[in-house]
Amino acid sequence: MIWKTEKESKLFPFFFIKVPEGDIGLGGNMRRSEQREHIFKLLFMTQFNSEDEMSDQVSMYFETLGELEEKDQEAMQAKYQKILEKLDEIDQILNDYSRGWKTSRMSRVDLTALRLAVYEMKFDEDVPVGVAINEAVELAKMFGGDDSGSFVNGILGKIASGKKDSGEAPKRRRPTHQAKIIIRSSKKDAPKSETKAEPEENSDN
Repeated sequence: MIWKTEKESKLFPFFFIKVPEGDIGLGGNMRRSEQREHIFKLLFMTQFNSEDEMSDQVSMYFETLGELEEKDQEAMQAKYQKILEKLDEIDQILNDYSRGWKTSRMSRVDLTALRLAVYEMKFDEDVPVGVAINEAVELAKMFGGDDSGSFVNGILGKIASGKKDSGEAPKRRRPTHQAKIIIRSSKKDAPKSETKAEPEENSDN
């Protein structure tokens, strides 16, 4: 995948770096925060690929990570699949708590960070709510726009407290993301297929 900006390219750093060796943590040689980042990237990819395409994309993604503990891959794939199974429920929760910024209007990075966090908050007993929020905010800051961190933090804070918005929707326009992605079908010199993600359209409704 090739991104137009350096910040967007961080979403797929396997073209630039390898997973650190000897970093022993939960589930194998990888810390839980590292596993979470890879799951975040897989979830992000679902917004550009069909369900059938994602099967190959997931396999290709793990191949790019080089030597990977089987336990780490199994843990990441299992959590990724569980999030997909709960996606409708997760999006409903987000829509209930994000007045004025329904999931269809959110930037893809922000939405991915929120989906991952809501899953951990509501369906993963191993992750404390505070950790889920903090990790999501960091992912949003790393890969999103200037206000992504505060946006994600605000919505997750409302979900954690159970306090829904009321009144008029906010009028401030948030930045959009535009990315041009080239999917590599294999590691060798295989032909490339190109998918262009159109910029999301924000409205002041």
